[in-house]
Amino acid sequence: MSLPSHVRLVEVGPRDGLQNEAQPISVADKVQLVDALTAAGLGYIEVGSFVSPKWVPQMAGSAEVFAQIQRKPGVTYGALAPNLRGFEDAIAAGVKEVAVFAAASEAFSQRNINCSISESLERFAPIMEAARQHGVTVRGYVSCVLGCPYEGHVKPEQVALVARELYAMGCYEVSLGDTIGTGTAGATRKMFEVVSADVPREKLAGHFHDTYGQAMANIYASLLEGISVFDSSIAGLGGCPYAKGASGNVATEDVVYLLNGLGIETGIDLDALILAGQQICTVLGRPTGSRVAKARSAQ
Repeated sequence: MSLPSHVRLVEVGPRDGLQNEAQPISVADKVQLVDALTAAGLGYIEVGSFVSPKWVPQMAGSAEVFAQIQRKPGVTYGALAPNLRGFEDAIAAGVKEVAVFAAASEAFSQRNINCSISESLERFAPIMEAARQHGVTVRGYVSCVLGCPYEGHVKPEQVALVARELYAMGCYEVSLGDTIGTGTAGATRKMFEVVSADVPREKLAGHFHDTYGQAMANIYASLLEGISVFDSSIAGLGGCPYAKGASGNVATEDVVYLLNGLGIETGIDLDALILAGQQICTVLGRPTGSRVAKARSAQ
């Protein structure tokens, strides 16, 4: 299969990237990050999450962030809304696209949201109905598609089952996440081969963590399978608060560099992206997780 000519990146840094940080991050710093990502040419930015601050303290203030960002026409500013209350809060904040999460692992589902996979999907039904009524689009996530911290190996057929349910419920796109970053290129290709029998490839996305240093290889493997949408996080920020040892998402800067080298269009300014990553890392007081940004700064 030939490589796609264009790839759409879903920037999850402001949400998935920051949610695992220990230090408080101001609304102003979050707004600055989102605006910098917009200026760099990102077409989709996941701005925040409408969940209880009790569970994810860093996502408190998401409504304020949405109120203050400079929205650019044609750019999607999404948010995670795991339940109906969160959805209602997102709508009140002017959100036009929300995301819901399910897991391909029963054990992870129980540890993450205290219910089974089937129960989690049932909880999404009222969100999907409300989204239809409000004209809001819904994106689905499936976690632990290439391994689970509690169950180990996850069968591609199980991933396909969950992805199929989310797609049938009305998710226009389903992102498949290697939450603990143990996946390999061969396993990635096999997974997409199996899942695409139930959900069209053009409706699937890849979400890779770099725990084992395999994220870039897995993205290339996904490209070979005809996948043209990938989640990534500025400066490689993030992880999963419910998956011990899961390091950050793949860095957006590194993915753009790879795609540029393959002649694949993204519409993203790599230099502006690197600058945005440097700015948020200065706020966090930590080095960037982007290999490309580190290499550029060393030159």
